[in-house]
Amino acid sequence: MNITRIVVVDDHAFFRSGIAYWLNQQRGLICCGEAGSVVAARQAVKELQPDIILLDLNLADGDGLDLLRELSGENPTARVIVLSQHREVTHAHRALRAGARGYVMKSEATEVVLTAIETVKRGEIYLGRTAAARLLHNLFPDPASKAIELARLSDREMQVFQLLGAGCAPREIAPRLRISVKTVDTYREHLKDKLGLPDGAALLRAATLWVEKGRLDVR
Repeated sequence: MNITRIVVVDDHAFFRSGIAYWLNQQRGLICCGEAGSVVAARQAVKELQPDIILLDLNLADGDGLDLLRELSGENPTARVIVLSQHREVTHAHRALRAGARGYVMKSEATEVVLTAIETVKRGEIYLGRTAAARLLHNLFPDPASKAIELARLSDREMQVFQLLGAGCAPREIAPRLRISVKTVDTYREHLKDKLGLPDGAALLRAATLWVEKGRLDVR
């Protein structure tokens, strides 16, 4: 039997070990390695040369999208499926653009993860119905719609927006994204302009509401 070798990258050890155990119970699949950080992921993929990488975007020592671009670029035969708690409507298209071949929410059933693995093994792209519909909407937007779309934000702007909503100050965001505090302030200005927000306080309220409630309210 042709065995599909999978590396699991997630900084939560309990979740990571659970996924690894589940994979090893599936016919034709094996978890050949685990990693809990950006550094460990690079090493594991380099040494193990997996067929598929299950990747969480939320890693403590670096940005998941940046790692995704790196892994996809340096390991073209390894197909990456993002397995994340981030909402697919705002992150799936970013993940695909960075090189992912599939996107699955952590809240989905294990059967969905298995379907995603089988789909990307065939050389296809896996997206849930909601993410697929949103992707089409982004490609062919409704000119009559007045809704503000976070899809308008660049990947870096979205990262800054989420970190602001998580309570991080610019001086904390800068080292996490490996940019200067001045650059963070520039992104904050871009966010205010793109979202039509009058000041920093309004930006912080909108970002916090998005992170905590999943709603974008810029009134």
